[in-house]
Amino acid sequence: MPLSKIEIGTTAIIDCVEAPPPIARRLGDLGFIPGTPVTPVRRAPLGDPGVYEIRGVQYCLRRSEAGAIRVRFDD
Repeated sequence: MPLSKIEIGTTAIIDCVEAPPPIARRLGDLGFIPGTPVTPVRRAPLGDPGVYEIRGVQYCLRRSEAGAIRVRFDD
């Protein structure tokens, strides 16, 4: 499931990043790497961009960037 589709306040685990190399590298440098928990915090009124918390830091990502991050839920 893409990160952009997760409800606000729901924590998921990053599974993979399916983006072109420059974007994937940037997201990896920010900490969006497989196995890391991530939580959507809020979204702009029209849904783009969104704010996501990872390792105690909040990042603002465009919907297209968040859509390239695939997440899963641990039961």
